[in-house]
Amino acid sequence: MTTVQLPLHVKVVEVGPRDGLQNEPQLLNTATKVEFIHRLAATGLTVIEATSMVNPAWVPQLADAERLYAQLQPTPGVRYPVLIPNLQGLERALAVGVCDIAVFIAASERFSQKNTHCSIDQSLERVAAVMARAQALRLRVRGYISCVLGCPYEGEIKPHP
Repeated sequence: MTTVQLPLHVKVVEVGPRDGLQNEPQLLNTATKVEFIHRLAATGLTVIEATSMVNPAWVPQLADAERLYAQLQPTPGVRYPVLIPNLQGLERALAVGVCDIAVFIAASERFSQKNTHCSIDQSLERVAAVMARAQALRLRVRGYISCVLGCPYEGEIKPHP
């Protein structure tokens, strides 16, 4: 009989302010988003992905990313990483003092094309460039892969050899 060893700790990364709000049909003002993030921090969450430095034309809900980040009040024990899709996004983040970032790729080619307007291979190149710059600057980086359990466009994702 095999015994499963459960982890001693689980780290929750709240992405609602970025992933949840980016699809809202009505634009929310920056103050409302900042208040939302501060309320999340008050619940005891320690990592809250605040926003993303994406092209504002593609994601209007996040067009205020720099302004939002600048208005966040530091909370002891809470980190506010920012999702970075490419080097241009990283430069925008650096300009407002971001030192904790997230990068991602998709396991689905179709999702990658719709979400980042590039192939998985191109996305890997972009992430590699961001990672090289982030490493040189000693930024904290978290990486993740979207759609590993399924894609809204392709359905089940098969493992690649």
